[in-house]
Amino acid sequence: MAPRREAVARPKKLVLAVIDSLKPDMLDRAVDEGHAPALAALLERGTYIRNCLSTFPSVTPVASAAIATGGGPGDHHIPAMNWYHRGEERYVEYGSSMAATRAFGIVRSLYDTVYNMNLAHLSRARRTVYEHLDDAGLRTACTTYLIYRGRTRHDPSGASVYRRIAEAAQFRHPVYGARELFYADLFDSRGTGCTSALGMPGQRDRHTGCVGAYLVEHDLFDFLLFSLPDNDTHSHKVGPEGQVRSIGDADAALERIMHVAGGVDAFLDEHAVIVMSDHSQTAIEEGVNLTDALPDWRVLTPADPAPLEAELAVCPSARSAMVYVLDEARREELVPGVVEDLAEVDGVDLLAWSEDGDAVVRSPRGTLRFRPGGELSDLRGGGWMVEGDEGALRLEVTGGRVTSPTYPEALGRLWSALRCPHSGDVLISAELGFEFVDWGGADHVGGGSHGSLHRDDSEGVLLACGLELPDREQWSLADVTPLVLDHFGVPSAG
Repeated sequence: MAPRREAVARPKKLVLAVIDSLKPDMLDRAVDEGHAPALAALLERGTYIRNCLSTFPSVTPVASAAIATGGGPGDHHIPAMNWYHRGEERYVEYGSSMAATRAFGIVRSLYDTVYNMNLAHLSRARRTVYEHLDDAGLRTACTTYLIYRGRTRHDPSGASVYRRIAEAAQFRHPVYGARELFYADLFDSRGTGCTSALGMPGQRDRHTGCVGAYLVEHDLFDFLLFSLPDNDTHSHKVGPEGQVRSIGDADAALERIMHVAGGVDAFLDEHAVIVMSDHSQTAIEEGVNLTDALPDWRVLTPADPAPLEAELAVCPSARSAMVYVLDEARREELVPGVVEDLAEVDGVDLLAWSEDGDAVVRSPRGTLRFRPGGELSDLRGGGWMVEGDEGALRLEVTGGRVTSPTYPEALGRLWSALRCPHSGDVLISAELGFEFVDWGGADHVGGGSHGSLHRDDSEGVLLACGLELPDREQWSLADVTPLVLDHFGVPSAG
């Protein structure tokens, strides 16, 4: 008689809910005031981290790629919201504003965002969480999220009421995504009866809740990335103090998928949940036009009539920015002049660039050089050599440890940004209260924004329910894909 095999417990299905710009203080307030009962239930049953670090720059495309790949921009190669493609000699714009999208061409900008970000710009050397799980035979699903690349081919939706609009905007080509992919009515792996008005703000969380409820009811996933972006749009308009209402809307989408499963407890019997931010937000009081601040340089414009005459490409990304020297042969010569001019601009806090194998940071408090491999260790276990003015990054060095309460994980985040092959020659982080005006002339003065290295832009929520969190001194977005893979027992190498 054959020996009896022990039953192997199957991991719970996992929902990863990303609430864009979710600020820990605002989550606490929404729960305390009774606006977020589903999140309150998860907080009561789960583990809550209030300082999970975003990337630098702390903008959605870079952060989304970090969440979906487990690496920073040096690994996944998405550098910013707006950047200059050296190989194609053009700007890439992922939708800083409708005005910026128009400045670069609506079709071009949307094509970069929907197609090229995943299929050309995102590094092929770094598998996404969907690719890892697809390769392991697990069922992946994704609602409208910037990073969706997986192993399943999806043709554009043929049933959407917005099909003609999508075709006019050149959305005619297939993509490879999660097994179940629902992207702003452009791609629907099956009919659900849910629509998002092509991803219009205010409709996206409802669309995610509708699709998610369908997927839960019909048991169509093992892993679901449940994207809730409307909190970011609302916070941009009214400021981060106004998030309570939009957190309530995100909570309603979570409650919807719990309800269809029979309520919170019944849902959690079969599902583990991670709720997280991609970054935070801070209030904006003043906009800074970097092109106007560099009058002595010939800056490339979106529809430049003489592009070969330009010396610099300037790429604002909310509270961060990058400057590229266009003549590679003169890069070493021109970068110091760019730094000197930018250092005089009101609203510029930090400037960072690479020099002789080191990273260099300049702020009003001094200049600092650093590189990996030294004897100082950070909270994530990285080793660093540091020379110069530690005050430049408000570093605190004690007992062989290097930290910065103002710019958490500053060395590691800056190093990853600088080694991204698509990054600019000079990286810029704004002072609190300031935002860099985009190429459409838009800013969020009177509202909220993000992008800088500062803790107020960078520290977000990580809430886990139904899975164990390992001990870490400092959590970051890059820890989420390994956490998901570990939950399913899938190796994370490669």
